[in-house]
Amino acid sequence: MPIAGSSNGIVGRLGLFGRLPGALVFGVVMLLAGPVVAEDFPLRDKYASVGVAPVETEELAASLDAMTVVDARSSYEYETLHIRDAVSIPLASRDFDESVRTLAEESGQPLVFYCNGVTCAVSYKAALKAKEAGIADARVYDAGVFAWAQAQPQHTVLLGEPLQSADRLIAEEAFKGRVLDEDAFYARIQSSADPVIVDIRSKDQRRGVSLFQMRDRHVPLTNDNQDLDGLVQAAMTEKRQMFFVDATGKQVRWLQYYLEEQGVPQYWFLEGGASKIFEGMGLQ
Repeated sequence: MPIAGSSNGIVGRLGLFGRLPGALVFGVVMLLAGPVVAEDFPLRDKYASVGVAPVETEELAASLDAMTVVDARSSYEYETLHIRDAVSIPLASRDFDESVRTLAEESGQPLVFYCNGVTCAVSYKAALKAKEAGIADARVYDAGVFAWAQAQPQHTVLLGEPLQSADRLIAEEAFKGRVLDEDAFYARIQSSADPVIVDIRSKDQRRGVSLFQMRDRHVPLTNDNQDLDGLVQAAMTEKRQMFFVDATGKQVRWLQYYLEEQGVPQYWFLEGGASKIFEGMGLQ
């Protein structure tokens, strides 16, 4: 397993730690380090210790009328795919505390937060922040929106319309065909004449740290993202390959709908997202 600062792995080869102050390096290590937990839901043990409890798919499906579901992802991800009747309150929004307090008061129901999947911490962070804002009954649906869409397509909305059938989702094979492991991702960047590297993590997820020696563009996904539109159109015109990095390899699944709609021919995703890079450095 590669170690921090070694020549193995993307971050080591691109010299991330050589560009960061010692305090920030320590902060990254402490942020990513944690106890070994159950493989299927790796974040549960960590957040159980602070009182954040999960909701299973079957329980949520049976209790949709008795729970208020909150999508804590970006509004872009929400507009692409979301649980029916879920309320969009991005964790990164400035008025998050006020919004969830108002929602809890108006609904009079427990709040259940979700994001993209079992390795996505956004839902946990949102539930914890809601508790800190005075909402005692805040839980998480940590299986994530993709698992929900597969299990409950009749209660899922895709691009503004009822999903109805999971067959409308981009096939797993079509997604995996665009996903590269760390070595292949790095090698393709190195062999590309003028690659376009885009970090689509939110500001909270990125925490100001570039993984590619500032060669990447930080463009968090938004509903009306002119920066992303400009990058995509320029890349297609100039026939440049595009490389996308998210937090855990989940956000790019929804970005793919946009890229396919735009007809982007050459685009690639990093398997496991930024968390995979840190894992390869031995920090997880």
